[in-house]
Amino acid sequence: MRRALLHNAAGVIVAHNHPSGVSEPSAADRALTETLKAALTLVDVRLLDHFVVTGRQAESFAERGWL
Repeated sequence: MRRALLHNAAGVIVAHNHPSGVSEPSAADRALTETLKAALTLVDVRLLDHFVVTGRQAESFAERGWL
């Protein structure tokens, strides 16, 4: 959030890795995404996407309609 404000961003895309190799977002990933989205909304920054990345795959929250 701090970087988004520092750069006067209108939107952000976040990503994190799953070293297990399983790209399916967990319940914790979804909860964190909702918390982040709500916090960013307070400062008028839009969460555009959240990716879960493995060595071979990436899953998009936006493509799943979760944002």
